[in-house]
Amino acid sequence: MEPARFGVVVIGRNEGQRLVTCLRSVSTAAAVVYVDSNSTDGSVQVARELGSEVVELDLSIPFTAARARNAGFARLLTVIPDLPYVQFVDGDCELAAGWPNAAAAFLDRQADAAAVCGRLHERYPDRSVYNWLCDREWDRPTGEVRAFAGNVMLRAAALKGVGGYREEVIAAEEDELCVRLRQANWRIWRLPDEMALHDAAMLHFTQWWRRAQRAGYAFAQGAYLHGAPPERHFVRETRRALVWGLLLPFTAVIATIALPRFGWIAWLIYPMQLARLGINNPGPFSDRARLAVFQLLARFPEGLGLAMFWRDRLLHRRPQLIEHKQIPTSRNT
Repeated sequence: MEPARFGVVVIGRNEGQRLVTCLRSVSTAAAVVYVDSNSTDGSVQVARELGSEVVELDLSIPFTAARARNAGFARLLTVIPDLPYVQFVDGDCELAAGWPNAAAAFLDRQADAAAVCGRLHERYPDRSVYNWLCDREWDRPTGEVRAFAGNVMLRAAALKGVGGYREEVIAAEEDELCVRLRQANWRIWRLPDEMALHDAAMLHFTQWWRRAQRAGYAFAQGAYLHGAPPERHFVRETRRALVWGLLLPFTAVIATIALPRFGWIAWLIYPMQLARLGINNPGPFSDRARLAVFQLLARFPEGLGLAMFWRDRLLHRRPQLIEHKQIPTSRNT
């Protein structure tokens, strides 16, 4: 019998039909583990019906995606202890049919590669500007890269060797893991192959705002953990959010109060930055302009995320997940 080549860990909460689609797309795996974080839509029952091992997280301990992935990986290794590769999939994604074999074949050839990912597309980019922004975010260069996102095939030995995901990191936990993988002399690759479809279901401004706020928290947390040279992890992103999202607005408000007739001029730096971003962005003018608006606007929730992280540090609070997803109200199987 041919040895098992890869297993799958799926994480999710209240994904509804998206979870059904996800689990059906990974049916060729040697084993599938679904990690659930207190779903109320029958996700656990559906996962079991579709043949998955199920881990139900104890939410008396604060939830993070990193903790869910570690729990799924640990269960997977109890099912198949010598499994060489593990594909992590978010429950709102559908894996492309040819991706797992292509990814496993690449890891077979590239002995120093810890991880490989591919092209992720947003399933419904035209449903909202926020979904469109996600699709732009997923379009990244191929080749050797510094980091991957939630959907990735990892070499099990590499993941075990660095101690898995860091569970207190509430977002961008993949980037933090990649820092440690690279420090251990592993390499990370992104292939041009189609990897998965993602269904963000992000239809409201408040969802986008909270997602950007979570990113700001992640920037601050990442810079705190790995901001020292030579890594400088998320230092640039943290400074950018600090300047544009906190310091400049504060300065402009003070200038407006102190110099009522001329202080408003300080606010002109924002339209100037908007024009600069629009010029530098790729694509047709309408896309460049729309992207520039949200790039600039994102600095404000990111700045709030920075402030939340430092508040938690000063008050010795454990980080809490900043949730942005819209929970489905029904499920069709």
